[in-house]
Amino acid sequence: MTELYEKYGDIAERMLHFVESRTTDQASTTMRVPVENYLDPARWEREKERVFKRLPLMLALTIELPEKNDYKAMQIMGLPVVITRGKDMRARAFLNVCKHRAAHLAPEGKGNCSRFSCPYHGWTYANDGKLLGIAEASTFGEVDRTDLNMTELPCDEVAGMIFVILTPGLEIDAKSWLGGMYDDFAALKLEDWYYHKSKEMRGANWKVAYDGYLEGYHFAAAHKDTVAPRSPSNRAHYEGFGPHIRLGFPQKSIVDLKGLPRDEWGRRENDGYDFIRMLFPNFALFLAPEMCQFAQLFPGDAPNKNVTIMNYVFPTKPETEEEMRKLDEMCDFFYNVVEEEDYFLGMKVQNGLESGAMTHQTFGRNEPGNQFFHKWIDYYLNESGQTPMPVMKD
Repeated sequence: MTELYEKYGDIAERMLHFVESRTTDQASTTMRVPVENYLDPARWEREKERVFKRLPLMLALTIELPEKNDYKAMQIMGLPVVITRGKDMRARAFLNVCKHRAAHLAPEGKGNCSRFSCPYHGWTYANDGKLLGIAEASTFGEVDRTDLNMTELPCDEVAGMIFVILTPGLEIDAKSWLGGMYDDFAALKLEDWYYHKSKEMRGANWKVAYDGYLEGYHFAAAHKDTVAPRSPSNRAHYEGFGPHIRLGFPQKSIVDLKGLPRDEWGRRENDGYDFIRMLFPNFALFLAPEMCQFAQLFPGDAPNKNVTIMNYVFPTKPETEEEMRKLDEMCDFFYNVVEEEDYFLGMKVQNGLESGAMTHQTFGRNEPGNQFFHKWIDYYLNESGQTPMPVMKD
């Protein structure tokens, strides 16, 4: 991992330059994005079908299913999904649906069991998806049981994360999907962390919400009492890895790095600078000294809504009740900052987009992450296959 930390050191040096010269990473030009991209129901449906249902989504951490027979069941954009840990310790994912009359099998949430019993007619399934038993099979009639196994979804586990594609039959290779971001997540060793809790948040169109994660231009105005005292506004480093992004935000204390040996700068995350690691299309992980928060954004039940799951993890489990209480309070503080400042503003932005006041949003040269994000959405929505893959910096 030495090479990775050397790269972090180079990024830290660049962020120090941004603070001292009052500048930031920039795109070659500004970019206009049609307001209709946030409002059009037909485009919203295409985003769900071509982006959210065809690309690997990080749906669970390894530490959420640490033991044999653990499972996690959830609703993703109205789809019932269950992830299981089999007796072979392999993670698998299925549509959480009985093949008899379509009732849900596993109750939503987390649990531990080797088989699921349908609450409607009592059919049973193993947690590897195989149909085990048909209630009173002698009266039911002849069926091909192999056709009645649970519908499996592509699933792969890497670097402490479980990725799922919501369309059956597609190929999945999570390490390849991470690309150059793999080393970042492998170095974090998320598989050894402590999972604390999750909380649901509701907001505007999913892209309105995600836009806010992609820049620090808003820190001074939107976070003047929370983020801005720590991190200067409009100073950020961007690096793209396929459609994914690592953002670097310098802290005001980054100038203290000059008093340290240069080869130590790359190991000073949270002590001079912070990273947000973002996986397209909907995942953002922020590691702070107090805890780690990662967001999973999904389109809601209408174009102007999103559902965000905020998750809180920590490298080690608190040893005392007092430490646990402080961790819980810190998690709630970060949640409240996002909900009361970012997502509250996002709802106002959504209303403004719907007002007819403008036909386009303009992303500045100092917002290269937003430009990159929207170009990748257009890339995946393009059906001709003629659009070249976007690059972070022209």
